[in-house]
Amino acid sequence: MEQKCEEHYFSRNPKSRLIKTQVSFSFRQHTFSFLCASGVFSAKEIDFATALLLEHAQIQNGSNVLDLGCGIGIIGIAIKKVFPQCHVILSDVNKRACNISKKNAEKNEVLVEIADSDCYQAFSGKEFDTILTNPPHHAGRKVVYRIIEEAPLYLKSGGLLQLVAKHNKGGKMLQKKMEEVFGNAEIIGRKAGFCVYISKKK
Repeated sequence: MEQKCEEHYFSRNPKSRLIKTQVSFSFRQHTFSFLCASGVFSAKEIDFATALLLEHAQIQNGSNVLDLGCGIGIIGIAIKKVFPQCHVILSDVNKRACNISKKNAEKNEVLVEIADSDCYQAFSGKEFDTILTNPPHHAGRKVVYRIIEEAPLYLKSGGLLQLVAKHNKGGKMLQKKMEEVFGNAEIIGRKAGFCVYISKKK
């Protein structure tokens, strides 16, 4: 994750001046228009790793899907458009990200739920078929490990955790942690040094 500044994209209340840009993105014969914003991950463009995760994500129409750490909402919004029967929740600890995601959902005419949540805090008692995340590596290993360690509590039996990382810059460790927590972990997509990893709750 490339954004480098004193105020990180995982800050709860960004104080930086709000600067918006607009980008387009295509996925499975759909074209999307997204607002990007300063102080939010994918501040100026569609992130390569996010696009890779979306390309390889295993989704069944009608699933309950959580886009955890949604940034500007790319993954959750695209999935809802392509798989309209899915119930999709976009969540982020960054309140500005939640606001931009809401605008992007409206802009792309999809109905999704937006949750202001520190990791899984807002989802007590909920279970998902799939959790998708491009985790906030700059937040530190403890935060990213928490995403993996707590995921089984919020997944149905047979549910999937799918995440993306650069394999030689933390990805190997995340795959190992997924194996420890779930008893399984495999690579389902790979490009330019990035890998998409998947684990299944038994």
